Amino acid sequence: MNFEQTTQIFRSGFVAIVGKPNVGKSTLLNAYLGQKVAIVSDKPQTTRVRQLGILTRPDAQVIFVDTPGIHQPLHRLGQAMVESATHALGDADVMVFVCDVSELPTDEDRQIAALIHEQAGERPVLLALNKMDRLPAEKVKQHTEAYWSLLSSEPKLNWDWMMLSATSGDNLDKLLDMIVARLPEGPLYYPEDQVTDRTEREVAADLIREQVLRLTRQEVPHAVAVVVEQWNERRSGAVHVGAMIYVEKESQKGIIIGKGGAMLKKIGAAARQEIAHLTGARVFLELWVKVRKEWRAKESDLRELGYVERGE
Repeated sequence: MNFEQTTQIFRSGFVAIVGKPNVGKSTLLNAYLGQKVAIVSDKPQTTRVRQLGILTRPDAQVIFVDTPGIHQPLHRLGQAMVESATHALGDADVMVFVCDVSELPTDEDRQIAALIHEQAGERPVLLALNKMDRLPAEKVKQHTEAYWSLLSSEPKLNWDWMMLSATSGDNLDKLLDMIVARLPEGPLYYPEDQVTDRTEREVAADLIREQVLRLTRQEVPHAVAVVVEQWNERRSGAVHVGAMIYVEKESQKGIIIGKGGAMLKKIGAAARQEIAHLTGARVFLELWVKVRKEWRAKESDLRELGYVERGE
């Protein structure tokens, strides 16, 4: 498609997707892009850094900013995640506040609503009431009004809401049209075929961590960081990937490796399939596990692992 020759208004801008952990922000982003650029799991705080998802169509370029869930941090990593989400609000042209409408608002929802009121100014805000497929019909009115009341104490013309399901796709097109209508006129910020600002190595590291999240329990998933240390593309078209899985304790290392290496093999097999889907190539994946004590609390470790920008 040739964007230079179109005569219609072209809109573009940044759309911050914010909400508490585990409400479906990354699922919503992946649904719009039609591919996985953000990992998902049933564990809170799966997303740790801001990441862009770029959706380009003939009339608009929507640059989604998927943010970590806003929560009460327990360590420096958690603090960095909340700071990342808050900064995204400040830079956004449109804010999309994602909530789990199958449940009533929590204190975290109220805190995020207060933050939006504080930062929005005259900018548009859309309330995305996700997981409508889990909401009983008799609770629709009560839950919808409960969430809208968080934002409607100061009603504004460009604030609105939409009920949807990111997993089934219900009303995603309607929410997207509402977003585009609120974007300013602007240029094509990114090439039309680009869907994220992240490198394949960065996405691959998250795909490995996604399998750790899926296959392990309790504290282990939250104590894991993954760094891709080797990425070699061979003439045959195959990709050789070597990645280090960091944990905070020897006991966590034992769980990740498993008896006779069984858990590590399971993680590797599942992650290899996801990376192959990402690259469209045959993938050889080698994983190692190393203890890095209390890395979530150390500023230097967080910078080295990419969770805090070096200039901050």
